[in-house]
Amino acid sequence: MSKRYSVKEIFYTLQGEGARAGRAAVFLRFAGCNLWSGLERDRAAAVCRFCDTDFVGMDGEGGGRFEDADALADAVAAKWPGGEGGYVVCTGGEPTLQLDAALVSELHAREFEVAIETNGTIPVTDGVDWICVSPKGSAKVVQTCGHELKLVYPQIEADAQPDRFESLDFRHFILQPLEVLGDEEASHRNVEATARYCLAHPYWRLGLQTHKIVGLA
Repeated sequence: MSKRYSVKEIFYTLQGEGARAGRAAVFLRFAGCNLWSGLERDRAAAVCRFCDTDFVGMDGEGGGRFEDADALADAVAAKWPGGEGGYVVCTGGEPTLQLDAALVSELHAREFEVAIETNGTIPVTDGVDWICVSPKGSAKVVQTCGHELKLVYPQIEADAQPDRFESLDFRHFILQPLEVLGDEEASHRNVEATARYCLAHPYWRLGLQTHKIVGLA
């Protein structure tokens, strides 16, 4: 039985964050998340209250409902120059709600390397080539291994402090300053605080949202 996928948008850009910042990628943004509805009226009561991404609906560039993995993989390939042999970042919202082995297989068939950016609360399906986990608030992380752990900093919850993740099985540990929406001064203070933490704890590396700095989507 085929699975239908709800997609907010599919677009081609440069990866702006984390260990692979600067790399050309097709972003496959799934609609929906398990930690926030995406509606502003629900933000204050959500597990994740600082999300800066619109993942509601299917009205973005290349978005829509795809009837099966083959159709969605074709749509991803159409965004890559040359159509095959590319790099796709599956994100959201929360991509583990929809990304399955069938879609990973179809993307691999088109010679794509498949990456995922997840909050880590749901196990990642087999076959994904690059796993980035970004813990959020008090949500329990069950995906405890991967390639990079990217933590937004600072977070107030005890379960979201950097030292709680250092024993997990990741290659890269990255702290990304929390952007306070609508407050540039607070955002700048968080950049300074994150830099200081990385200097005091060199296990961690400072990560910036370079796509915002250079004006990319």
